[in-house]
Amino acid sequence: MLQSFFWMCSGADPKLLKECSGSEQIKQAGIGGTVFFTALMAFIAAAYALYTVFDSVFMAVAFGLVWGLLIFNLDRFIVSTIKKQGSAGSQFLQAVPRILLAVIIAIVIAKPLELKIFEKEIDRVLLEEKNQMTLDNQDQLALQVQPEIDRLETEANALKEEIRTKESEVNALYDTYISEAEGRAGTGLLGKGPVYKEKREKHDQALAELQLLRNENNAQITAREQQIMELRSSFRENVSRTQPVIDGFDGLMARINALDKLPWLPSFFIFLLFLAIETAPIISKLLAPVGEYDLRLADSEKTVATWTAQKAHQMQRQKEADAAIYDRVYTELAEEEELYAYKRQKAREVMQLQADAFYRQQKAGL
Repeated sequence: MLQSFFWMCSGADPKLLKECSGSEQIKQAGIGGTVFFTALMAFIAAAYALYTVFDSVFMAVAFGLVWGLLIFNLDRFIVSTIKKQGSAGSQFLQAVPRILLAVIIAIVIAKPLELKIFEKEIDRVLLEEKNQMTLDNQDQLALQVQPEIDRLETEANALKEEIRTKESEVNALYDTYISEAEGRAGTGLLGKGPVYKEKREKHDQALAELQLLRNENNAQITAREQQIMELRSSFRENVSRTQPVIDGFDGLMARINALDKLPWLPSFFIFLLFLAIETAPIISKLLAPVGEYDLRLADSEKTVATWTAQKAHQMQRQKEADAAIYDRVYTELAEEEELYAYKRQKAREVMQLQADAFYRQQKAGL
């Protein structure tokens, strides 16, 4: 039963194969087995490729089954239409379009399986790309808020520096009136004299100005720091919102691009492997000598062609004979007096009827 199934896969005629030798039957079964397992590999490859796209087992299996049946039908058609007739050159020319189609099929089959075989290496490349994309995304989002943050921080620092400058001025005035009271500077007199009072008043006035400046500047600093916090919170929200897009960068095209960044030699050998599998039935049929099945198939097709040509020739001869017979019959009928008199009588009756009808029409018009 398995042999019959592989015969069906090869596109061979079971009736003719049953009349062939065992070796010929095994050869055709081998070709059919190659066609079947090629289609099976196509099913697995297509199913995995669709799974990476839709992440659905049902859709992947359904599409993989359709694709596998398509490849099976194409391979079966390719193998069954190569005839072992004519010279080797004519057979090769006959197979060239089919070999090109086999190359295309091999590429389609090999690529998804390469994605699975090199999955770990591809994941590493994708991880590096995702990390770089995350950094680039953060840099791009930072460009939207960082100039405003820098401006607010500069203004806040300027306000703080203004407070520190005023504090230095107040501290200097404090040291001045204390030194005057201790007799270490100014008049050099110990005690709180008029000069001391004057310097103390300047200090107290500067201290009041400092307090007012602190209140005003701290309020402005707090407002700017609040704006900075809001901008940074907005930046973090934008990063959190866009990060899932980067995390989902794991589709079929992304994996193919990542595969292209890996060394090409392993992928090339895998492609050659599938190309050898896909073209094996064609190449084996081209290289194999003419077998018993090929001779029987050619004889069967030649018999049908001969019978069809004979039937067409007989129909043409019958048509020519019928035409000659009818020509002779009508020639003889044209010379018979009895037929001539009968046709003359009928024609006369028709003309009388036409004349009577015309008369009645004219009379009705009057």
